Amino acid sequence: MFMNQYPIFGLLALLSLNCNSQKAKYTHNHDGTSHVHETTLETNNYFGEYTLNRETYGTKTVVKIKGNQRIMTTNALPDHETGDFPNQGNPNAISSQNKTYAFPLYPKYIGKAKWVREPGVALNGVKFEPGTAEVVICDTGENYRVEALQDVIDLGLDFNHAHVQPTGAYHYHGTPTSVIENFDSGEDLVHIGFAHDGFPMYYSKSGKYKSSYKAVSGSREGEDCTYENPTQRMQISVEGHHDGTFTSDFEYVEGYGDLDECNGITVDGHYMYLVTREFPYVSRCLMGEYKEERRPQYRSMNMDNRARRGRRYTPSFSELLEKMDKDNDKRISKNEAQGPLHDFFDRVDANKDGYLTEEEVKNALQHRNQRSARRG
Repeated sequence: MFMNQYPIFGLLALLSLNCNSQKAKYTHNHDGTSHVHETTLETNNYFGEYTLNRETYGTKTVVKIKGNQRIMTTNALPDHETGDFPNQGNPNAISSQNKTYAFPLYPKYIGKAKWVREPGVALNGVKFEPGTAEVVICDTGENYRVEALQDVIDLGLDFNHAHVQPTGAYHYHGTPTSVIENFDSGEDLVHIGFAHDGFPMYYSKSGKYKSSYKAVSGSREGEDCTYENPTQRMQISVEGHHDGTFTSDFEYVEGYGDLDECNGITVDGHYMYLVTREFPYVSRCLMGEYKEERRPQYRSMNMDNRARRGRRYTPSFSELLEKMDKDNDKRISKNEAQGPLHDFFDRVDANKDGYLTEEEVKNALQHRNQRSARRG
């Protein structure tokens, strides 16, 4: 049964879809071991070449197999109904994009989590981007990255857990409801996309596979905290328990659930990512070999407004890790540190071990704020 719901990587480098089932042999490499399989190809198999045109929605997505790559060319328009855009929480209109993605046909599992902003793309050509650029900033020095799926700040998400960027790009922050419905073949695991390292992305209708992230214990800290964008400025209370409003409300606990740090799991010897109803919803990292393309550094609306108002923006420790932590050890070495953090590294590194931890950075920020208060 599982072979039908989880076609193996590389099979359709040799075959294109047609109206008849075909049998084929293929080789899959995982953890350094080659496995030869024989399977039956079905017409609803999106591991091969396919064209997805939806005149009603303007969707144009073409996937070709070229050498060792799966090439997707798409205008990134969803093949399903969406919410109304612009809306009160999202001022942007959906527009056609011009995107080409190349996914490895034979993904290589590394087993070392690498953070990514955009982990993958749905079969219809619409990207997954689970995180946000929105930040709540506290005058006491704390900064909290806002999650898209929360009830405090309206970010204008529709019933597909998606909204629109200023570029007009529609994108999913969580379970893509309509994609799951459109690509449901009747099995529990629904193939919904590909991660950029080449491994497939699935959704379990039964919720069989559980995330290994849990809410952080204790309470948040921070006073006089605000969120602002070009149309509004809000006072936000961050005090209280970690309820999922912010990314830092969650922590990964190995073995807490079924999935790894990147929301991945190996089933029947084959690695895949799961999109889940629980945090992290969509993987925030990849476990396969992947070289991320350089892209512009987008600033959040918060950062832009603070700059216009002449106020200093202080990134959170998680943001610093995203930018500087090259070896993903949740610390920042002097070689990794950049800008002012590198210049003042020795002063911030309280225990002189050559690494900066969240506590050391937080203490340095508090000390700076206290000095600023005394001057003011």
